[in-house]
Amino acid sequence: MLASANRLLALTTTLVLMSSPGSRATTFDIDIVHSHVAFFIDHLGFSKVIGTVNDISGSFDFDANKPEASKLSATLKVSSISTNSKQRDGDIQGADWFNAAEFPDIVFVGKTFAKTAEQTGTILGDLTIAGVTRPVTLNVVFNREGQNPWDKSHVVGFSARTSIKRSDFGMKTAIPMIGDQVDLFFEVEGRGRS
Repeated sequence: MLASANRLLALTTTLVLMSSPGSRATTFDIDIVHSHVAFFIDHLGFSKVIGTVNDISGSFDFDANKPEASKLSATLKVSSISTNSKQRDGDIQGADWFNAAEFPDIVFVGKTFAKTAEQTGTILGDLTIAGVTRPVTLNVVFNREGQNPWDKSHVVGFSARTSIKRSDFGMKTAIPMIGDQVDLFFEVEGRGRS
């Protein structure tokens, strides 16, 4: 009888722990107002052109106690890329670069999530640009999770970076005058769904 009671207590405790808020992933929507993507690419060896992507959407599941079980899907609109030059922005929308008419979206889907230290990790995922999909690894810093003091929403924030070769995605125009390597930087805030 005592053994049965102990088993029942252990089972009840396990169920309570499994159902507690801290043990479940929260789904977050990417907050476009507080999320940013920037890229740097070499220009003739003199400087780096800086660009931004201003239309970002997507969502991710995250539990700080089990980051390896995360999920992530994000979409960047090619039409929202800005390099502070209307002529250059028009050029990169064209068929020699992003071919935005045929491929309007850049998509990243996270596949494998790994914690590397207390506040850092990696995300291996599939990046699709101009109809070409390649594996890419993001190096991620977990900044903070908590309550937004203004609107009381549940928010989590990350910084990430990676480097890719644009030629891997079929964009070979003007290499090597315009660099092949593109350095990408991400600042992402996610707002928890209520």
